[in-house]
This record gives sequence, C-alpha cells and structure tokens, in this order.
Amino acid sequence: MVSARLLVLSLFSVSLVGSQPTESSQQVSSPPAHPAGEPSLSIDNLSFPWSRLRLPKYIIPLHYHLLLHPNLTSLSFTGSVQIQIDVQNNTNWVVLHSKGLQISKATILDQNLVLPVLHNPSHEQIGIFSPRVLSSGQKYFLYIEFGAELAEGFYGFYKSTYRTSTGETRTLASTHFEPTSARLAFPCFDEPSFKANFSVRIRRPPEYISLSNMPVIKTVEVSGGLLEDQFAPSVQMSTYLVAFVICDFKSVTGTTSSGVQVSIYAAPEKWQQTHYALEVAVKMLDFYEEFFNIRYPLPKQDLIAIPDFQSGAMENWGLTTYRETSLLYDPLTSSVSDKLWVTMVIGHELAHQWFGNLVTMEWWNDIWLNEGFARYMEYISVEATYPDLKVEEYLLHTCFAAVGHDSLNSSRPISSPAENPTQIKEMFDTVSYDKGACVLHMLRHFLTDEVFQRGIVRYLRKYSYKNAHNQDLWDSLANTCSEEDFISGKHCYSSSQASKNYLFAGEHLNLTAMMNTWTLQKGIPLVTVTRKGARLLLRQDRFLRTVLPSDPQWSTLQKGFLWHIPLTYKTDSSSTIHRHLMTSPTGEEASWVKVNSDMTGYYMVHYEDGGWDVMTKLLRENHTALSYKDRTHLIHNAFQLVTAGHLPLNKALDLIGYLLLETHTVPLLQGLGYLEAFYHLVEKRDESVLTHNLGAYILQFFRAVIDQQTWSDSGTVSERRLRTEVLSLACHLDDPPCVKRARQHFSDWLQSNGTLNLPTDVAETVYSVGAQDDHGWASLLHTYKISLSEAHKHKILYALTSSKDTSKLEGLLELGLEGKVIRSQDLSTLILMVARNPKGHYLAWNFVKKNWDTLVQKFQLGSFCIRNIIIGTTNQFSSPEELTEVNKSFFESIKEQASQLRATQIALDNVLKNVRWVQRNLETLRKWLTTHK
Repeated sequence: MVSARLLVLSLFSVSLVGSQPTESSQQVSSPPAHPAGEPSLSIDNLSFPWSRLRLPKYIIPLHYHLLLHPNLTSLSFTGSVQIQIDVQNNTNWVVLHSKGLQISKATILDQNLVLPVLHNPSHEQIGIFSPRVLSSGQKYFLYIEFGAELAEGFYGFYKSTYRTSTGETRTLASTHFEPTSARLAFPCFDEPSFKANFSVRIRRPPEYISLSNMPVIKTVEVSGGLLEDQFAPSVQMSTYLVAFVICDFKSVTGTTSSGVQVSIYAAPEKWQQTHYALEVAVKMLDFYEEFFNIRYPLPKQDLIAIPDFQSGAMENWGLTTYRETSLLYDPLTSSVSDKLWVTMVIGHELAHQWFGNLVTMEWWNDIWLNEGFARYMEYISVEATYPDLKVEEYLLHTCFAAVGHDSLNSSRPISSPAENPTQIKEMFDTVSYDKGACVLHMLRHFLTDEVFQRGIVRYLRKYSYKNAHNQDLWDSLANTCSEEDFISGKHCYSSSQASKNYLFAGEHLNLTAMMNTWTLQKGIPLVTVTRKGARLLLRQDRFLRTVLPSDPQWSTLQKGFLWHIPLTYKTDSSSTIHRHLMTSPTGEEASWVKVNSDMTGYYMVHYEDGGWDVMTKLLRENHTALSYKDRTHLIHNAFQLVTAGHLPLNKALDLIGYLLLETHTVPLLQGLGYLEAFYHLVEKRDESVLTHNLGAYILQFFRAVIDQQTWSDSGTVSERRLRTEVLSLACHLDDPPCVKRARQHFSDWLQSNGTLNLPTDVAETVYSVGAQDDHGWASLLHTYKISLSEAHKHKILYALTSSKDTSKLEGLLELGLEGKVIRSQDLSTLILMVARNPKGHYLAWNFVKKNWDTLVQKFQLGSFCIRNIIIGTTNQFSSPEELTEVNKSFFESIKEQASQLRATQIALDNVLKNVRWVQRNLETLRKWLTTHK
C-alpha cells in the first residue's frame, strides 16, 4: 500500500496563469460590487488551476484571524478571515477549501484589488487569482469575506435547539469540523498537516455567551448592541480542531492541580447533571499530565453538552463537545453503565488533547493513531482514576467487537488509503478504534508497561505541534531516531543501529516489521494448536467467518497473509506466563496448554485433536485454574470457531455447561450473550418450537442466577451490570416471576404519576414490560417528551420500541424522521431498536429503503450513523431470500452510493455469515436442546 508520504502533491515551480481546467463542475463567482478605489479583475479566460482532491503544498497557512457573526434569529452567519500565508513557489493562485459559503470578497491585503474567485464544488475548493505573482519565500495576507446559513444536521457551523420545561424552544449554534467540515464554516486549508494558529472573534447578543478553543481575553461593544468576544491566539493546530459555540448555557468550574481551569457547560435546567463530569475531567487531566509527562498546553478546558450531536463527543482543543448522554450524569435516572460511559468518553476526549491534538496524523489514512490510542487510553485512564468502575472487564469486549469485524473479508487494514470526504468519514470505524486499541494493548503487554509508556512520551515530545506517521510511532517505541537527533544528544540509538536493537525474551525484535503485519494488512490470525505426541505444534492462518476451509476460494483468501504474533501461554505445570514471537506459518513446538493469556494478544486460538474437550474438562473440574479473562476468551473463541466452520456447535455449547459453577460476571455474560444472540436470530425466523425450546433452556440454565437478582441498585459495578442484563433477558423471555415483579414496579411508577424514581439498573426492563399495554405505552411517551435526562429518555425509548404493536413502531419511526419529539440525532439508534424487535424487524428495513435519500441528507454518506443503519438493520437476516433482497433489491438500487461505502459490503458479509450459520448449525441446535431439557 502506498504510504501517505508518497501521496504528497508535486509542486508547481511556475506560475499557474491560464493553465487548463480539469473539472467539468467548476463554477466562477463574479467579484461583487465594490467601493470605488477597489478595482476588480475580469474573470474571463480563467480556468480552475488545480485538479487534485488534496491541496497543493506550496502555500502554507501560518495564522488565521477569524471573525464570525452568527444570527440566531435568521439562522445565518457572516464572517471574514485573514490568513497569513507562506508562499513556497511562484504562483498566481491560492487554492483552498470552501463548501457552501457565499464568498463576497477576496483580496491580498497589499494589492487593493478585489480578486476573482473560482469554485470547484466537486472538490470543495476555491481558487483565488492574483494578477501579481506571489513570490516564493514571501508571506502574504489573504483576506476573504463570506456568509452562509447555519447548517441543518451535525457538521460545520450548525444550529441546535433545546426546549425548556415551560415548552419554550431556545436556539444555539455549535461546530463539528472533523474530518472535513471546517470548510463549511470558513475558507481554510482543511487538511490535518496544515497546522496554524487561530485568533477568533465572535459577535453575539448580550444574552448569549460564546466559547472557543482559547479563553476570552477581551469583550468589546460593537454596533447594534452586540458584544464582540476576542479570544487568545491558539497554539498551532489542525483546522478540524477549531471550535466555537454561541449559547445561553450555565457552567460549573474547577481547577486541576497544575492550574488548568475546567468548566462543564449544559442547558440551564440540566446544570445539576454537570457535577460528576467536572470531577472526572479534573482527575483525568491530572492523570494525563503525569502519564504523558507533558503539561496540558492551554489555560482552560471546557466540556459542553450539545443537544443535537451525531457522534458521542469531539476532542476540539480546549473546547470538547459532547452528546448530552456522554457528559451529563443524573444520579436519579443514570445507571452505573451510564456513569461508566460518561467516564470513558471524557477519558477518550481528554486523551486526544495529546494524541491527535498535540501530535496529529499526517493524513486520515492513519486516523487510528488518534482514535486507537484514545480508545485504549480510556481503559488505562479510567482504571487509574476510577478503579471501582472495573473498566478492564470491558476491554475484552472491545477486542471481541474488533474480531467480529476483522474476520469478515470486507474488513480493511488499520492504515488504509482514504481520499474523498466519504472515504475519510468511513475511516472512523471499528478497525481504527477497537482494533487499533487492541493492537496497542498487545504491544504494551509485549514491550512491558514501562517501555511502552516511555516510547509514547518520546513520540509525543518529538512530534509536538507536528504531524506523524505510523513509522514515527514504531521508531519512538523502539527508541530509534534520526542521525540528527542522535548527534544532538537526545538519548537514542542512531538509525543505523536501530533495525534490530530491541532485545525481548531472548529474541531480536524488528518492531517495524512486526507492527506492519498488524497495521498494513487486514484480518486477524488464527493460531491452531495440534498435539504431536507429548508436544504441541502450532500453525497460523487467516481467520475468516464467511468462508469455510472446505470452500474453493479458501486458499486464495489465505494467500500472502502472515503475522508476527507475540504469543503468550500458560502450561498446566506452572502459573508463569511464557512469551514467544511467532513469525512463520508453522513449526513452533511446545508443551503448551492455554494460549493467549488473558487475551492480551489480538489473535484467535483453535485447539485441534480433542483440545477443546480438554478445555471443557478443565473448566468443569477446576475452572479457577484459568483467570476470568481466559475463561471468557475460551467461550468467545469457541463460538467464533463454530461460525467459521472449525468446531461443531455442540462442542461450544458443552464448553459453557460449566457456567453453572461460574461466579464472575464477565464469562457469565459472554456465555449468556451467545445464547441470547441465537435466540434473537431464531425468533426472527418462522421457528416457533425452536424459539420456545431455546428460551426455556436459557431460563432453566440460568435459573439460579436470575433468582439471585435483587430489583435494586445495590452491589458492585459488576453485580449491577449482571443484574441489568439478566433481568432484561428473563423478562424478554416472558419469565413469569420476572414479568410479575416488573409489572408491580411499573404499576407503582404509574401511580406515583412519574415522580417515583425506579432503580436505575432495572428501569429499562420495567418500562419495557409496562410498554406492552396501551396505557403504559402512552404514559411512557408522555414522560419521554418532558424528561430532562437524556439517559432516562434512552431507557424509555428502548421500552417504547419493544411494543408488539406495529402501528406504534411505525409511529415512532415517523416521529424520529420528523425530528421534533425524537431528535434526529437519535434516529439511527431508534431504527436499530425497532429492528431488534421481531415485530419491527422488516418495518425498520422497509423504513430505511423508503427514506434512504432523507437519511443520507441528514447524516451524510460515510458517517457512522449511516454505517450503523445499514449494518444494524440487516444483521439479523439469515435466509438466502433475505440476502438476495438486501443485495439485489436495495444495494443495486443505490449502486452509486453503495459502491462508495464499505458498510454495504460488511452488511452483505454479515447476512452471508448468518445464512451459512443457520444452514450448518440449526439442526445441531435443535437436537442439542432436545437432549438437554
């Protein structure tokens, strides 16, 4: 794969006057009427001078002076930007990004001319023509005036609203620029490598406040009773990190031990829900300053809950923006899972202040350097600051999610080419976040915590305020650097010494060669362990769940795949964890037992020749001989191997028979999760007997666990999580004691007129049972409309979508599309909730097909909302007819869009996987259940 460095655009060494156009979609904006003394130039005979998606590298922005005046009544904004540019080749043209902006004036400040502006909408670029050659080595001030409507949706400079408890609608304006939407708010060089300083001024009415990346240093009165906030100049940063918000919010403020001012902002009536986030943010900033050994470089960090927000949160430097569910915590209605979520999201965004903001990837192909690190740092930071939340119990699931995606042929390498905005948006996926985090987890355990942390600090220090590639990270971790660094005495090896300088477990390690096998090729390895006399033999293959070893294309899809696998294993004779680097397809020998200790490695393990029977026996006789992570890992591996055709289903079901003895939440939930997944799959098919038998088996098998649960919020985080999951499933399976208890709680809640606060761990289950009759459903919808807690509303929405009345489900989808009662930001979640319901399965799919264009308009092609909608509405289809329907009747009809999306291929892979699973395993499941009644 071509590395980002090879994609750097060639420089023009001559001026571009009269060069030929390359785009048919170019438009020309005539210079507007202008005051006398400012002559304008004719635009005749000018053609757009640049043909590539990436901007030319010969003009570098140094400093933006940005003035914005949003009007929250007319829902529009005007502005001007003065950009200091450094010209590195003689040219007559400045090419930069602009999308949807009306450019009313452009000039080079010393030229006294209104300059022609040419537009290339397909590349979201404008070209500004200067009749006087801009000379190499000189700096100039480019000045542009512009205006636009505040955007509908969630990108650029957009409007958001919230309702007060008296029913009044208030408006605010906020930004979301990552990855390519700064160009919707002001003309700019909108690529991550063009770092610059930003001095922002914002005009506002006195009843509002404005926030940006830096603190306000001065507020002055301007005409029309407006105030102008002038913000301190920023540090050097990429355009996607610029942010501003104009609102009437209230805040709560604290200070870190190093003096950084931290404030949490929210709508005034939600101010009470900001206190937990303040505590977390102050702790996290203190932790990161110590862990990275680098001071947070700004004087303040604001965190703000935006009512309309597509993703979970955004790491704008000094002004992180959040969905309300990701920042606000209401002790009366937020569950322990909600609390953990808020803690982890804040940990994620504050990690970005170093990983991503201070050091930024050169281009979006390496976005994992931002997102994989921030996802991994969630676990490290929360474990250090809130150990009682037991966050390490969730890391396995992050890696399981990555495996699920990576074992489809439609996966991609961690570092993948991405050029246009749709491709770039698609990079923000499971591979960048979850696989990125798990590969870093593996690397940290392989190198040891100390070496890993030292390498990270070296990386952050060396590339502060700069851009980096994959290779720069490997060099920092392996303690290598350039000759120049070596000569200047920066305590590192010279690059000539570096190729194999890392000694680990008696082996020389070429870190780059090893890590390239994890980041530059897609997929995940399967290590197969076979017995050979008293010893064990290992081999590695590519693990695929859509293609079986017996399929003709199997060998083709295996070709060329090889990983350098940092193996760990425990033997039955000692508790020591052994380590070994596997760099060949076969031939490793040892007397090993459990491979991939605590699943620190990102690979699957298959035990051939009765090896799974040995594991099953071990779990039944002495399950605590293995850690809870190892037990969970075995359960996960077994069921994934069933899907991939390496293991019969009955073997995996036998393996989890030991769960009657299990006391740890994580393996219990892992085993329960697979049975629940099978149940959801078969209940959406015409398989009433099988559905009933499986439900009865689950209830019988987990009877003791179900009966142990209290309907309260007591216990540890793990116990509370188990309670939520177990009771939710029991009531879904119509377990009489569960349903009876839930009905009683719901009745009490109704009688209290909604004033009773249900235990947060079981509220969703109680509401779901209560939503099954008309009165209960109507009461819940009313409460949804007036609730001030987004966490509470989420639980109610889940319950509303569990109704078996299809007209109610259709009504909810229409409300989501309308976007008033149910906000547009929640529409993708709503669609998936309806799709989860057997009665809403096809409703949701038909709704997506019917409203596809509207959904794309709302969320943008390539966004994670569109990806979730496509994958989430199809992932329970399991018949050949449904596969044909998804592919032929829908994806064919949106062929042009579908061809741009990786998500459509993932959806098809998922359905194909389900079809094959059913064909191979349904009869086995049927028979197994008859013998295990």
